[in-house]
Amino acid sequence: MSARAKPNPRTRLYAVLAMLGLASSALVVRAVDLQVVRKDFYQEQGDARYLRDIDIPVSRGTIFDRNGEPLAVSTPVESIWANPKELLEHADRIGELARATGLDEESLRQRLAERSDREFYYVKRHLNPDDAQAVLALGIPGVSSQREFRRYYPSGEVIAHVLGFTNIDDAGQEGLELAFDAWLAGEKGVKRVIRDRLGHEVENVELVREARPGKDLTISIDRRIQYLAYRELKAALVEHHASSGSMVILDVPTGEVLAMVNQPSFNPNARGNVDPAYRRNRAATDVVEPGSTVKAFTIATALESGKWKPHTPIDTSPGTYTLYGHTISDVHNKGLIDVTGVITYSSNVGAAKIAATLSRDEMYDVFHRFGFGEVTGCGFPGESPGNLPIAKNWGPVEQATIAYGYGLSVTPLQLAQGYAALANGGRLRPPTFVKGGQAKDRAVIDPQIAATVRGMLETVVHPPGGGIKAAITNYRVAGKTGTSRTAVGGGYQKKYISLFAGMVPASAPRLVGVVVIHDPQGAYYGALVSAPVFSKVMDGALRLLDVPPDDVQNWYTASPDSGHTVRMARQAPDGAQPEPDYAEGVPE
Repeated sequence: MSARAKPNPRTRLYAVLAMLGLASSALVVRAVDLQVVRKDFYQEQGDARYLRDIDIPVSRGTIFDRNGEPLAVSTPVESIWANPKELLEHADRIGELARATGLDEESLRQRLAERSDREFYYVKRHLNPDDAQAVLALGIPGVSSQREFRRYYPSGEVIAHVLGFTNIDDAGQEGLELAFDAWLAGEKGVKRVIRDRLGHEVENVELVREARPGKDLTISIDRRIQYLAYRELKAALVEHHASSGSMVILDVPTGEVLAMVNQPSFNPNARGNVDPAYRRNRAATDVVEPGSTVKAFTIATALESGKWKPHTPIDTSPGTYTLYGHTISDVHNKGLIDVTGVITYSSNVGAAKIAATLSRDEMYDVFHRFGFGEVTGCGFPGESPGNLPIAKNWGPVEQATIAYGYGLSVTPLQLAQGYAALANGGRLRPPTFVKGGQAKDRAVIDPQIAATVRGMLETVVHPPGGGIKAAITNYRVAGKTGTSRTAVGGGYQKKYISLFAGMVPASAPRLVGVVVIHDPQGAYYGALVSAPVFSKVMDGALRLLDVPPDDVQNWYTASPDSGHTVRMARQAPDGAQPEPDYAEGVPE
């Protein structure tokens, strides 16, 4: 048997060197692949694990009232979040986290399991910073915090319907928060950071986008007058066991909304299940048939036609008027009155007889000029245009009923805008919620006609006019009561709506106010339900604004030795006063 060949050492050396060469070549190729060929891919993968773009939160702009009082502010809060995948690897700590945040442990475990493939989950948002720090101090893996802002409304439900509210992401949802969301919200910034495996930021790499805080907004609302209106409206609803109500106050020269309140209201600071009806800004979104308050515009149309003068007589006997089988009634037979008396005594018969002498196009044109049938242009989200049927659809009966406030529908804001035009010398200025944001006005009626109608409206607040409860000491008041019924498909419910619309001081109007109260129990006439609210609120508002009385010479201050008494604007200088007539005709 031949001996085995002895291995050649040189061959072995070459083999080892070849293998080393191949391994080195493979390493070089792999290095070139990693560092050159596929560099971007692996860089992206590394960045994806440790490099993050983080939002830089910004504070929403503050909303101020016209006097600089804060109405909506943003406060810093902390939100606790977790990396579900990492936290589930330490499942024994989930119970600890649940107890620290006040959450149900099983529910938290289930939510984390459902999101196990994600890297981010909000555990609990908008915590007090101290409470959030206590959670972080537990050192639970995968748990971090994030700075956010929460909206706070110092006045609570008093201004809730005007301001609206934001959601948990601080985005406007209703009211002015929604209307001016782009202005208030600002723009979040973005920064690029490196995070360690626990999610902690270890280095700021670069600023991707600079944060732009939201801009502040000064609105037209006067918080003091708003509170007055809120208080008195709420008291009236309680007194009369009414279901809801609204009040609007406008500044006549500028059209600025000084107050807008609704009942029932809601607390915008309390997020939760709130009845949507409570959140509705009824003053701008809900419509009513305005009843006798619209007679002011019917009379303005009559005066503009040239067919009627303030003292033109009109016979309302016997207190009813039958038109094409439809009977129009007054509560009492007013007999022979004049055009002014139609306003003073709130005669449906008189208004209908005057309308019968006017063309439907004339009436529609004047009503439309005063803003009925279209939105006011104030920009409030969800504002209703009301309903003013086009003239060609008016028959004689429809025209007659529209003349005394039925067959059309308006919002309280629209009605206030119309009365403000009468107060402003016949010039209509769209209302605004922004201080100094007044829109351009336009002429809608001759100034002399507007002045004449104002004078007629003053008679309502003197006996025997029914609006005596709207009177204000030492100020002349011009206004009109109204009573209507809640309309339903094909007819009316046995529910009433009480209204009053007026202006003060009548000699040089500064403020216009409209009060609407739904479904009062017992007494339901606007003269008894809404007029007193107008008086109390406007009395306080005039004094807060330092509006001088109409006639300073007759404004006496009572004192122990003066011998003078304070004169009420509604008092006749001498003699007994006739009894006021509060009742108004309401269709069955």
